[in-house]
Amino acid sequence: MVIRAKAGRITIDATNVPFKQAALGCPIDGASLLDLIGARIAAFVESDRLEESFPLHFGDRVERRHLRVTVARVARNAESRCLVTFVDQTAELRTEDNLRRAMLTDSLTGLPNRAGFSDLVEHLLEEAPSGFRYAVIMLDLDRFSRVNACLGSMSGDELLITVARRLKGVLRAHDVLARSGGDEFAIFLTVEDGSKDVAHVTKRVASALSTPFRLSGYEIRVACSVGVAFGAARLDDPEELIRHAQFAMKRSKGSGHAEAYQPQAFDIAREQFGMETALRRAIDRGQLRLNYQPIYDLSSGRLVSFEALARWRDEAGMEYLPSDFIPVAEESGLIVPLGRWAIEEAVRRLAEWDARFGGDCGVKIAVNLSAIQLQRDSITPLLQSALTTHGLPGSRFTLELTESALVTDPDRIAGIMHGLKGLGTTIAMDDFGTGYSNLAYLQKLPIDILKIDRSFVTGMLADRDKVAIVRAILSLAQALGMQTTAEGVETSDLAQTLAALGCTYAQGFVYARPLEAEDAYALLETRRH
Repeated sequence: MVIRAKAGRITIDATNVPFKQAALGCPIDGASLLDLIGARIAAFVESDRLEESFPLHFGDRVERRHLRVTVARVARNAESRCLVTFVDQTAELRTEDNLRRAMLTDSLTGLPNRAGFSDLVEHLLEEAPSGFRYAVIMLDLDRFSRVNACLGSMSGDELLITVARRLKGVLRAHDVLARSGGDEFAIFLTVEDGSKDVAHVTKRVASALSTPFRLSGYEIRVACSVGVAFGAARLDDPEELIRHAQFAMKRSKGSGHAEAYQPQAFDIAREQFGMETALRRAIDRGQLRLNYQPIYDLSSGRLVSFEALARWRDEAGMEYLPSDFIPVAEESGLIVPLGRWAIEEAVRRLAEWDARFGGDCGVKIAVNLSAIQLQRDSITPLLQSALTTHGLPGSRFTLELTESALVTDPDRIAGIMHGLKGLGTTIAMDDFGTGYSNLAYLQKLPIDILKIDRSFVTGMLADRDKVAIVRAILSLAQALGMQTTAEGVETSDLAQTLAALGCTYAQGFVYARPLEAEDAYALLETRRH
């Protein structure tokens, strides 16, 4: 259309057929077109600009139209004339809006997905008044993968849809529920009474999920792990808040109850992640070493073996405790290359001692095997290769496994143990009494030595219960034809008592702390005299 501006008044001079077909000349939301855009045009006429564009939106939510209006100056005189063009962008913007809605919505449940939840939370925080308090709750369905595996993905989808419906039913109208991925759901809720409000919501959620779900003729009971992150500042990063709730949810999997995010726990996890990176680098650069703690025969007092223990000192000279870096290695999978290195290094060191000693130096070396290493690595070929390379028999080695290693996959671990026994090695069960041993497996497996955990040995002389436990372990070992090693022996009186009770071997500070390789060899040399 062509408009004329004179003395501050705007009139329409001419329009074309498309203008009329678009019904732009009819009243729009109870007002004329000039009422909607007149102020923008008047400001343009008064300016020095030759052209200007701006959006125009009108109509209700269903029939809303979106136009791009461009005003261009035709002549500038006492009666300024302008050409106004309208480009209808309704279809384009509706398509864009539909695509965006699809990208932010979970197609299975119709709930917001992770991206949609983050956007909604960000919008709510921007609009929130000062002092607004809120929380993000993350829920993860326990054992959901078993439903998929046993009943199929269709039943799994049906379960997720029903869970979403139940969760929606116990939340308030202004709470936000989303499916953030897989079997994980997210809830954003305002809180007035802090943890009490959250506890009330989690209780209602647990109650909603407590009723069994009927799927494919089965009754399925669903429990969930719950993590909570509280927020109070309007400028909190939604993604960071969600990560905090997820971190708390992972802790909930271990504890068995709802967990709230604790900054110190997150700091510890971040430190462990940094340690993982440093440990990976240390393994690649060969910065780890083995220390050797002597093991003595209690009846003869003779040195019979060394337990190889990993030690790590970084480039800055900082010494890391095994109790810190071994769990990190197990969680990250680095225990596999670490365990490989320990086996190869122990074999190499024993061969070196034999060479310096002028023959068999008369001791064994014990190496610890992680449950994760047993699951993921081929231990028997690895040890056989190392023994062949250095010309040593398997009888010079003891391999120590924890009780937890047996629990993971008893049949497979049994096969590995028989393979190791085929090389002539000694098999010891480490930390015996602290796990969940199946006595039937103890009888069937080729175990030679039970190592009595230090928690039963330390302070044993002053604790009748510990004495009773140690007696029971020694009796069990004797009945099964096994030898025993007591860990944590710190006094001569304790060593003598263990010998009198029938314990075979002992290690601990009464003999020596873990020794560097050279110090361990020096101890071997004392046996010559």
